Amino acid sequence: MQKQKLRFLGDTMGLAPFPLRLKQAMIAIRGEEDVPPSRFGLSSLSQLYPSVSFKLWRGKSYMKNTVVISNLFNHTQSPVEEGWSVKKTQVRDFRGRSLTYNSHNGTDFAIPVGSMVCTAAPGKVVAILSQFNRGGLKIFIDHGEGLMTCYAHLAKNVVEVGEELKRGQPIAISGYSGLDAAVTFPFGVPHVHFNVWLNGEPIDPFAHDGFASLWVNGDLPSSAADNHGMFSSSVYNESKVLEAIAHCKTSSVRDRLTAIDSLEEKAAHTIIEMNYYPTRFPKRVNLYDKIYPRTARLDLPFSNDEFQHVVFLDDVLKKASAKN
Repeated sequence: MQKQKLRFLGDTMGLAPFPLRLKQAMIAIRGEEDVPPSRFGLSSLSQLYPSVSFKLWRGKSYMKNTVVISNLFNHTQSPVEEGWSVKKTQVRDFRGRSLTYNSHNGTDFAIPVGSMVCTAAPGKVVAILSQFNRGGLKIFIDHGEGLMTCYAHLAKNVVEVGEELKRGQPIAISGYSGLDAAVTFPFGVPHVHFNVWLNGEPIDPFAHDGFASLWVNGDLPSSAADNHGMFSSSVYNESKVLEAIAHCKTSSVRDRLTAIDSLEEKAAHTIIEMNYYPTRFPKRVNLYDKIYPRTARLDLPFSNDEFQHVVFLDDVLKKASAKN
């Protein structure tokens, strides 16, 4: 695919249109109806890695052909009622270490700005949203059997809603859109925030605590060697979808979800809303026709031509420190 030209403020950081982005940023800072303000503190500064970020912002690899995982899923997350927290005060990743922060519910893949982002499995694009307060430009893909993935902090999408995708198909150009980048630039590490939702709930795709890995290659994600794989849309329980919407505390959101005609679209947007604004849903409901098991279905969401290796940031920094 031909390399696309990105506007730094408009695409890479997602600052356009500025009045809307400012309004969205204030949601994170002040909160809004049924959404508490975000929380940060001195411990948040420990997530700044200028030795890594400077190269990635310039579109250069920190390590050749290598994706650096800069944050993992936190298994001791702070209560959602307290607001989204970027503090590091109660953290444990799947390895029993601290490569994460309080409210982190995904995997951060640090890559050079301008890299190609691909779908981690065959699927269908069910939503594309741009919310400056929560992850910037995001693409949501249904993979069937209760599995959905989200790719956040993108610069530009190259697919549209409704498009069916093969495994490893390009979906976007990476950037670092959203409030995170605006606040931490240039010390914050550009990355793709990768969410995995199974049965509508956020899960860690890595094997942990007796749970199976969702990575096709086993312990670590790897880029797909081919784009084969069948896809069938997820099956939703209409009564459960309506029940979930009825539990939403925010009338404007409840009305918006109710007005969506397609059951598939209504269910997908309800799952998205439940996970990005969980305080609006005091009761969570599984929207699918049944509960689906964890199975190995995901690959690294990047081109095999660009990336062949995956490393954890804390391991990289430890080795660098030992050399010095």
